[in-house]
Amino acid sequence: MASQHVTDVTDQTFSKEVLNAPVPTLVDFWAVWCGPCKAIAPAVESLATTFQGSLKVCKMDIDHNQETPQSFGIRSIPTLLIFHKGKVIEQIVGAVPKAKLEEKVRSALAKAQ
Repeated sequence: MASQHVTDVTDQTFSKEVLNAPVPTLVDFWAVWCGPCKAIAPAVESLATTFQGSLKVCKMDIDHNQETPQSFGIRSIPTLLIFHKGKVIEQIVGAVPKAKLEEKVRSALAKAQ
């Protein structure tokens, strides 16, 4: 479900792609059957384009990758976590409006400075 600006990550690639990323990284934890996940997908794609170069955007299908979501206490989806230098610096739970997502990303990028 990833696009040109969004990277699919797995339990095996999470550390390399997210925890060791040189820029802040947003991870969208989602599932195919999740309606709210589908609802925010266009906004997540838009963020990937808008913040290209300063924010990496990834998606993780929780049905095919269960170890990583469990390790971060993901209990409901969609949950978006923003990581910087291996640590969670922002969390967004639920299908929030695009403006709220953008506000959280801007806040996280400011924290990462």
